[in-house]
Amino acid sequence: MGISKDNMKNKLKVYRAMHDITQDTLAEKIGVTRQTILAIEKEKYAPSLDLAFKLAELFQVKIEDIFIYEKKAKNDK
Repeated sequence: MGISKDNMKNKLKVYRAMHDITQDTLAEKIGVTRQTILAIEKEKYAPSLDLAFKLAELFQVKIEDIFIYEKKAKNDK
């Protein structure tokens, strides 16, 4: 059982707004497409560890400040 996008929440849009960065600008800075940023923000895509580190470094925070893992209860599927 690994981490899936269903367990991963994020504050990427919040950090982007705090730094006044558009999706396009953020995508360009970390080497992905705007669609990737949109998918992460809408929690439809869980980024790779490499991408998560790039985002944390850009915003000068810990990965855990941007991405939150929510463990599901055993009876939740």
